[in-house]
Amino acid sequence: MVGTELLVAGCSLAFAVVSGLVLHEWLHALVLRLARIDYTITYGPDRKRGAIKMFTSCPWASVTPYPSGREPAWKLRIAALSPLLLVVPVLGIARLESLSFDSPIVTAITIGWLACSIPSPQDFSVAFYAHEILESTVTREPDSPHHSHAD
Repeated sequence: MVGTELLVAGCSLAFAVVSGLVLHEWLHALVLRLARIDYTITYGPDRKRGAIKMFTSCPWASVTPYPSGREPAWKLRIAALSPLLLVVPVLGIARLESLSFDSPIVTAITIGWLACSIPSPQDFSVAFYAHEILESTVTREPDSPHHSHAD
């Protein structure tokens, strides 16, 4: 029984990480959309051939904002740090008395999900240097806009 439980915990960890990584990027996109900043989402950028190489290559998804340079820096900062919101469901579930964190399956899901809530180094870079990014952004011509979309 212990072997089966560990196998299920490993699969649960993998599922939590995959879904958490995608939601991490979707949270960036959601905040950018609410802030009316154009962006693109790319799934599997720089993906390598082969099953193992495909799953081990990073990133799995990427959000690229296209600010006009007229936005306030705080909008980019909030978008960059928005994956921290992935902690909210874990805190909500932790308040349930019927759920036990003694189970390796629940622990694996929690660890995988919380790992995805940590902003990446690129996210922190955007958060700390958003004002410089906006200052260096060249204002686009009105006839060549970037429209928000996903690949």
